[in-house]
Amino acid sequence: MKYLVLLCDGMADTPSDYLGGKTPMELADKPNMDALAKVSEVGLCKTVAKGLKPGSDVANLSVMGYDPTVSYTGRSPLEAASIGIDLKDTDVTLRCNIVTLSDEERYEDKTMVDYCAGDISTAEAAEIIKTVEEKLGNEIYKFYSGVSYRHCLVVDGGTTDLGNMTPPHDISGRVIGEYLSKSENAAPLIDLMKKSYEFLKDHPVNKAREARGERPANSIWLWGEGTKPDVQNFKEKNGVSGCVISAVDLLKGIGICAGMETPEVEGATGYIDTNFSGKANAAIEAFGKGTELVYIHVEAPDECGHRCEPENKVKAIGLIDKLILAPVKKYLDESGEDHRILICPDHPTPLLTKTHSSEPVPFMIYDSRKVLTGVDTLTEKTAASTGLFIEHGPSIMDRLLEK
Repeated sequence: MKYLVLLCDGMADTPSDYLGGKTPMELADKPNMDALAKVSEVGLCKTVAKGLKPGSDVANLSVMGYDPTVSYTGRSPLEAASIGIDLKDTDVTLRCNIVTLSDEERYEDKTMVDYCAGDISTAEAAEIIKTVEEKLGNEIYKFYSGVSYRHCLVVDGGTTDLGNMTPPHDISGRVIGEYLSKSENAAPLIDLMKKSYEFLKDHPVNKAREARGERPANSIWLWGEGTKPDVQNFKEKNGVSGCVISAVDLLKGIGICAGMETPEVEGATGYIDTNFSGKANAAIEAFGKGTELVYIHVEAPDECGHRCEPENKVKAIGLIDKLILAPVKKYLDESGEDHRILICPDHPTPLLTKTHSSEPVPFMIYDSRKVLTGVDTLTEKTAASTGLFIEHGPSIMDRLLEK
């Protein structure tokens, strides 16, 4: 038996005027998803437990079958694992975005113009983080370069008691002052953020970006604090070998911590310009090598939600359907092996709010051995109409594996 999980990050949404009262899932051209939905088990799943923030960390752990209330120690430690950082038990890590802030004199008066600094390239970002490490790094603080705008800070002997270290994508277009943690423990970290602006605003990389009409990466932004993760080996837990295919450090980190393969896909960006076909090919290659479960994570719908790009979010879902689902399903059919397919988002990322929400997400589980009575099209409404509801998110993996 082969298992495919197609995780369309942030795909679920709410009806909005941006799309004539429809959701991106309702408007997307996704004939392959809809064909499977007609003969699949379809319903809603609560991937974010009550009391937890609706991040991709918590939600993806849940879909992978891990109870975040037990295994989750913070977002950044998972990303640190992907970067290859060997954490001590006394280390605290933080996600270090490089962002674009407006140019008001007081740091607190600046606006979060762009949480991803104009989708800065990994090469440019590496130069930025190199300078940050030179200026701010010491025996306590160590900065590590990641992918695009996503990087990591490790604090030796730090604390996770930092108050509210707000994710930057939650405050797009807002003045940042009220979102800076007021905790005394967070004060040194907020000071690092303020200091970074002073030397990054005139950084050669940013001068070149501004000359090209691009947004500068003029500040670091620290959040997502955590400690060394404790994630059980996936095969030991579930009895099947696994592979995670993703462009983002967070998902790769979860895979690494779980002992799963995490192949690199050239041209995978985490946005709508990602190498969709490359991800499909990586999945097919993994199955061909004998991997039993492949988890394909596609970030594009989530990024389009954060950026409030309605047309691109609709387009992203269609590209996932055409360039990933279609060829991987064709391979599985032609292989002659029985297979089961789970398709779902990890959480909604509504265009109206431009950030994650905790609402249950639509899911479908297809089984090549069975023809069920499903729904005509996979949407938020049709999933709710079946009455099937999985309240404990991590049990969806058991359901896929028929455990």
